[in-house]
Amino acid sequence: MTRVAPTPGERAPTKLVEQVGDALSDRWLTIPNALSILRLLGVPVFLWLVLVHQDLWAILVLVFSGLTDWLDGKLARWLDQMSKLGALLDPAADRLYQLVTITAFAVRGIIPWWVFAVLVARDVLVAACIWVLGRAGYAPPEVNYVGKAATFCLMYAFPMLLVGQFHNGFADFVRPVAAAFSVWGGVLFVFSGLLYTVQTRAALRARSTMSPGTGAAEGLS
Repeated sequence: MTRVAPTPGERAPTKLVEQVGDALSDRWLTIPNALSILRLLGVPVFLWLVLVHQDLWAILVLVFSGLTDWLDGKLARWLDQMSKLGALLDPAADRLYQLVTITAFAVRGIIPWWVFAVLVARDVLVAACIWVLGRAGYAPPEVNYVGKAATFCLMYAFPMLLVGQFHNGFADFVRPVAAAFSVWGGVLFVFSGLLYTVQTRAALRARSTMSPGTGAAEGLS
């Protein structure tokens, strides 16, 4: 059976993804990687600052994290320093900041515990999908636009939620804006997880109907 070329909305074949991964450098001592490591080192600092109610400093750490997250990607492309280590560090730092932030916010009472449980359950669901796809011979699904929009909303919501903990006129103005970003970000975050589940189910169903010899490595659409 001939595999047609993927449409613009399709997932690239796993073999192609592997080739792109192989093209990444094995270098680890690069400026983008140093920025990613700095961002990772800021995770426990941020957690401690939130738990001891040092909200202004916590906001500054979040801002620093956002700036380095944007800068390391730009520098990696500009300096041609894209590496396999960077491909692991960058998303790891992002996920850790999100997990630590919602955990600290739940402990502080900034968000309800049920919101924390829903967001963590979504991550567990996506991790399970990636594990199932890996066992079936597929690469992890690409981040969809819904997930990117969710991350964008949450990146703005987190520091604004901390600003809302102050007692002044500016904090009063920020609180409803922070709530709006939080609701939209949370809903999109959960919805993106459901989309990954649909993708996983479709891939496994397609694999079960493949004729012998096509193989799972042809990709996830």
